[in-house]
Amino acid sequence: MPGIEYVMFRLMRMFRGLPINPLSVGNQKTIFLEYFKNFDKVKAVQGIFGEKTTEVLSNLKVEFSWLKGYMYVDGADGHLVISKEYLNKGDKKEIYLDLIHELCHVKQFMEGKELFDPTYDYVDRPTEIEAYRYAVQEARRIGFTEERLRCYLRTEWMSDDDFERLAKAVNVSL
Repeated sequence: MPGIEYVMFRLMRMFRGLPINPLSVGNQKTIFLEYFKNFDKVKAVQGIFGEKTTEVLSNLKVEFSWLKGYMYVDGADGHLVISKEYLNKGDKKEIYLDLIHELCHVKQFMEGKELFDPTYDYVDRPTEIEAYRYAVQEARRIGFTEERLRCYLRTEWMSDDDFERLAKAVNVSL
């Protein structure tokens, strides 16, 4: 699956070079804190950005996309892209954890890290492991059981082996 992921992100980058990005037509954009009010007061988020939390979130752009999916950090400029459908229909606790995960990627982007390094499988990528660790730590804090954590980590694009490697890397019991 990493090859498909890499091709998708290359195509998305190619579209961004066009005068009008067809993937962004009809998308709404806003500033993170205008939509996710008081998120700068969340301790898990403060643990990611430290003293710069309010500044970062006050400048972070969010794009609400018509595309199906979840959310991701745009590798071109570091803004957050969120599927409207996921935001409206997804499990609210999982959306919250995904926000923690993606905000870790925002920080990584700001630090100049390669978010989509194709030399790693998705579950072995250091940036993914770090982001999942933040999400897992917060999931435990809000009361997720190990079983619920396993369900949260398991995605449709992961093989059983991928899932086991990720769970092990972020200390979630199998």
